[in-house]
Amino acid sequence: MSIFNNVNIKKEANVYFDGKVTSRTLEFEDGSIKSLGIMLPGEYTFNTADAEIMDMYSGEFEVKLPGSDRFEPMTAPCSFNVGANTSFDVIAKSVVDYCCSYIK
Repeated sequence: MSIFNNVNIKKEANVYFDGKVTSRTLEFEDGSIKSLGIMLPGEYTFNTADAEIMDMYSGEFEVKLPGSDRFEPMTAPCSFNVGANTSFDVIAKSVVDYCCSYIK
């Protein structure tokens, strides 16, 4: 899906890692939430409260998912799932454009 319809967007940006990762929160009529963001090159650890589906639209990166002891190289477009109450690591090799869907 390249266009989201009937959505509210929070004006205030979510800013992480000294501004190297930013996103905007989208709230849908059905109560679901997504965030659209950009990661600049760097190394990041993300903590989850809810399960997440990470759709990566552009960029080159490596990801280490929970339970893994190594980074897997990935090139967008691609996606991966992360469980609730865990963390995952990303090494962004270039600017990464992403959409995170939160699963309640």
